[in-house]
Amino acid sequence: MKKQEKISLPHQAYMEIKRRILDNELSPNVIMLEKELADLLGMSRTPVREALIRLSNEGMVEVRPRHGMRVLPLSADDMIEIYQILTALESQAAELVAEKGLTEEQLNELNQSVDEMDKTLEAEDLESWSKADERFHILLVKFSGNKRLISLVNNYFDQSHRARLFTLRLRPKPVNSNNDHRKVVAAIEAGEAKKAAQYHRDHRENSGKMLVKLLKETNIVNLY
Repeated sequence: MKKQEKISLPHQAYMEIKRRILDNELSPNVIMLEKELADLLGMSRTPVREALIRLSNEGMVEVRPRHGMRVLPLSADDMIEIYQILTALESQAAELVAEKGLTEEQLNELNQSVDEMDKTLEAEDLESWSKADERFHILLVKFSGNKRLISLVNNYFDQSHRARLFTLRLRPKPVNSNNDHRKVVAAIEAGEAKKAAQYHRDHRENSGKMLVKLLKETNIVNLY
């Protein structure tokens, strides 16, 4: 029997620091020394240093002169650029998915995500709604089968996660978002590639504009 491969310490450090940044446990502009991070994670400084270099390359942290790091902020302008990229790439994914078609299992997965969005929204459980919404987007891109597109979207999706969490309870009840997802799935099921792409483009553009508007109006941008 093949032994399960162990996850390297640098990768463990990378994943845990990244998780804390995305979940805003490490807030924007927080500065920490390598030793502080190492103590926090229960690791030596070497894997932490390697993890910080990787996170720096992804634009999440700035490596500081004395071997520490600062969590980089996201401005409203950053979010405009990120949503422009997500809109273009995810719309292309929707078109590819509709062109190639989905298996019954894949289609069920998309529908189940939207069903979960409806259920959690009715229960006023916005955190669970957000997770179901993210799952829909991740599945949509995954089903495109384009590995490079998937990699790019996942990177920028991560970068948008912090801002989405900050604005989750400030936005209007996201009924329209659920309806948008239903339209995309229906177009995919019908094999209407151009419609699937346009529906998803409209959805992403509207979501991006609303998020940026909230960041500016509520002055949350100062937290970034």
